[in-house]
Amino acid sequence: MTADMLLSGFDAVLADLDGVVYAGPNAIPGAIEALTGLAGANVKLAYVTNNASRTPAQVAAHLRELGAPADDDQVVSSAQAGAALLAQKFPAGSKVLVTGSPALAQEVQALDMKVVESATDAPDVVIQGFDPSLGWADLAEAAYAINAGALWIATNTDMTIPRDRGIAPGNGTLVAAVRAAVGHDPLVAGKPEAPLFHTAAKRLGAKAPLVVGDRLDTDILGGNNAGMATALVLTGVDSCESALRACTAERPRFIVDTMSQLYTAYPEVKHDGAKVSCGGAAATVVTGDSGTFTVQIAGSSDDTDAWRAACAAWWAAVPDADQATHPAVTWHTELP
Repeated sequence: MTADMLLSGFDAVLADLDGVVYAGPNAIPGAIEALTGLAGANVKLAYVTNNASRTPAQVAAHLRELGAPADDDQVVSSAQAGAALLAQKFPAGSKVLVTGSPALAQEVQALDMKVVESATDAPDVVIQGFDPSLGWADLAEAAYAINAGALWIATNTDMTIPRDRGIAPGNGTLVAAVRAAVGHDPLVAGKPEAPLFHTAAKRLGAKAPLVVGDRLDTDILGGNNAGMATALVLTGVDSCESALRACTAERPRFIVDTMSQLYTAYPEVKHDGAKVSCGGAAATVVTGDSGTFTVQIAGSSDDTDAWRAACAAWWAAVPDADQATHPAVTWHTELP
């Protein structure tokens, strides 16, 4: 590994799947080559996914079909995290209504818990995970059970999921439908909670992992929650613009166009007073008379370096933001 690679200093990559490695059944261009090259760079690899619709073995098999390196135990899923949380809360033999895939039911059954089919079976807990075949009747059954007193666990709350045809509703939209009927939130097992990332790093024996993901509210927030370095890759849900507006907890350390950029030097971001430069671009933050903020950017909106400069300038000006921010953005050939 050359000293100026972005990967330098990291001993593992914890990669998200949907929107990072593949979209639907198809690999994202360049992702497989980037993953395959990690071994030669002496960097370990694990996949950390919020999608609970398939077993880790099924996910690993799909990755191998695409040409990616993947042993079954390299896949750490929110279904496993949900089962682990279930085991913390309930003893073996407890009745569980699984609102999700057969893969999620398999994780529950491995705990020697009893999977039931209906709220009329008086389940102790409902565990909900993504499955594209779920329908209204399944969500209604979950709501009946929760309103009757069952605890509610969700494997994840991703509002969207990248598919081969575009962005589709994710498990979070189905969780939101149940929430509307029960009036409270579930316990959440997967990202953005930290344990999923700690589990993956522990399996690898990694001391300095890099989390690579396409979502600020799950991958980046989760990696930050785990105390790990984070890289937003722009092949899935979130964009440079959404990164600029992100709250502090969801701000990535790196922004890369594709996974292949892990093998190149990350552009230096230079602060010179209020001015921040990156590559040939620069940005500064201006306060208006009414107290509004404008991020002025010298560069092109299709140049990631321009957005890197803008993010660094804005984040330095507003280091502590509990909510998403909404500065105005103006583009210039050079800073005014």
